[in-house]
Amino acid sequence: MMKKSVLLFVVGLLLLLAACGPKEPEKLVLATTTSTADSGLLEAILPDFEAKYNATVDVVAVGTGQAIALGEAGDADVILVHAREREDAFVADGYGINRQDVMYNDFIILGPADDPAGIRGLSDVAEAMARIAAAQAPFISRGDDSGTHIRELSLWEAAGIVPEGDWYQSIGQGMGATLTVADEQQAYTVSDRGTYLARLPEGLGLELLVQGDERLLNPYGVIAVNPELHPNVNADLAEKFIEWLISPETQAMIDGFQINGQQLFFATASQ
Repeated sequence: MMKKSVLLFVVGLLLLLAACGPKEPEKLVLATTTSTADSGLLEAILPDFEAKYNATVDVVAVGTGQAIALGEAGDADVILVHAREREDAFVADGYGINRQDVMYNDFIILGPADDPAGIRGLSDVAEAMARIAAAQAPFISRGDDSGTHIRELSLWEAAGIVPEGDWYQSIGQGMGATLTVADEQQAYTVSDRGTYLARLPEGLGLELLVQGDERLLNPYGVIAVNPELHPNVNADLAEKFIEWLISPETQAMIDGFQINGQQLFFATASQ
């Protein structure tokens, strides 16, 4: 009888210890753009969220169009993207809730050092695009429905040009692959500044030729996927992620993130 009591006590103690032990981390699926991943920003800031909330963040880095599609399908809990009209439509159509401004960076026009289209130093990005088209200089487009691709198309539209012909190649790839192809072919391309700076130490030969036009500004927004439409999403953790991302502490981390001494992203949640 005594042995049985001791055994029951031990079993009960083990069960109690198991119940009081460390909980398994919750999982959050974040669908976002290649620029936030390739620049190294997420790698720098996400460990803070994971530690504070005992969570693991599965980052799916794709173009903005694909990230929004993942949200629409309920295959992500939260999205972090940069195409405001698409973001507003995502919320208006009922797929997303609680959109918040997070930060901005900027796009730049890159090209070969010899600059056959003569765009170096231009302040008017539409004129730069027009010169590239007039010269029929090789241009590599992401062609992947990303935020960068969407902005590139708007720049051609601002120049009054529909890009077509052998000089214009739409490759359907992410930013990293696009930079590689443009470098190999000594072609022009549109890039976010962060990915460009991250690739420079690897020997990227493209040069920054055009920057500073307000049409190159690139704001980012975070949106939770609507749990009423997709009950499977981790709505509670998604809301905590948004609160964390726009908190003063995380916004300071975003402002403090640098590559080669240059600030890449500028926090905007408090503005």
